[in-house]
Amino acid sequence: MMNPRSLLLSIALACFGLIGVALYLQHVVDLLPCPLCVIQRYLFLLIGFACLAGYFMKNTAIGTGVGLLGALGGLGVAGKHLYVLAHPGLSCGIDPMETMLNKIPTATYLPFLFEADGLCENATEGILGMSIPQWAFVWFGLFAVALGWSLLRRRAQ
Repeated sequence: MMNPRSLLLSIALACFGLIGVALYLQHVVDLLPCPLCVIQRYLFLLIGFACLAGYFMKNTAIGTGVGLLGALGGLGVAGKHLYVLAHPGLSCGIDPMETMLNKIPTATYLPFLFEADGLCENATEGILGMSIPQWAFVWFGLFAVALGWSLLRRRAQ
């Protein structure tokens, strides 16, 4: 069985790696992030930083719990993104959510990472047979299961 601290560090590194992949897709492959993609980036960073904090804290439960909440939120956002892809008439493209997201200070100071500029229905380009939102859903699901298992295991001890 994996040590809870090792699990938290692994999840944090995976989250930061996924942000790196997102930046590669945005700046090299030229896939612009839509509002739902940007929200998923925030959630991956929340999970990553929560798990990293939990790794360094004496009590890992707080970081694990916050990471689990982020993963569950990510499942919801990625699920919404998949719903938009399945129903092309429902666009989340240029709407008030994009304007609001682009006015958050992180988007103002770090536009290369947090500025929403794409359409949600354009995220259909596949990687290994799955679209980017499908991959995000899988990763959020894996993180939710691992963090939930870690909390339950801790509680049982």
